[in-house]
Amino acid sequence: MKPKIHPDNYRVVVFKDMSDGTQFFSRSTAPTKDTIDIDGVSYPLIKLEISNTSHPFYTGKAKLVDTAGRVDKFLSRYGKRH
Repeated sequence: MKPKIHPDNYRVVVFKDMSDGTQFFSRSTAPTKDTIDIDGVSYPLIKLEISNTSHPFYTGKAKLVDTAGRVDKFLSRYGKRH
């Protein structure tokens, strides 16, 4: 790779799928204030609502992922109508 082509804040981060707890390392410049300790090393943490490990297209399962309570709010407001 060419030297000095990446931004200064290009670093190793941990991405965590909040729906199933899967974590993976990658490099990113995305801002975050959260951190996570893995094997005694502190890494910046970027929380994902969905990733390839929980997305129905990749898993083949119809799985409802609702981290913000939007579906419950909708059902309480409108209920199940036929």
